[in-house]
Amino acid sequence: MTTERYERGWEKLMEVDGSGGAKVIESLQDISPDLGQFVIEFAFGDIYSREGLDLKQRQLITISSLTTLGGCEPQLTVHINAALNVGLSPKEIVEAILHCTPYAGFPRVLNATFAAKEVFKERGLTVHPNIDPQEA
Repeated sequence: MTTERYERGWEKLMEVDGSGGAKVIESLQDISPDLGQFVIEFAFGDIYSREGLDLKQRQLITISSLTTLGGCEPQLTVHINAALNVGLSPKEIVEAILHCTPYAGFPRVLNATFAAKEVFKERGLTVHPNIDPQEA
């Protein structure tokens, strides 16, 4: 039985993560389907569906949080893809990760940067670092 909360969460999950989100939920079906339901209902039905922040802001916060936690590279990969899906640029994503350096340290930021690099490569995207046109 699906509830309104579940339906709202599923719609938001598809809006943000698309097929990547569906794959995560599907991967839980044989071991912890309840966890998948919690992700849909709580994370996306309750939290992502709240007013006050747009999806770009939410993804910047999520990327920053996962970077700072460290050891969350699989989830970070999903959310970097989600950030691109909701309209963030590769440069904005890299800046969000870089901004975590004084708070999380170089190892975590390096790991997050390499995760972003892989996502950008898979999607055929490049980041154009700040280049002084006078030096180019």
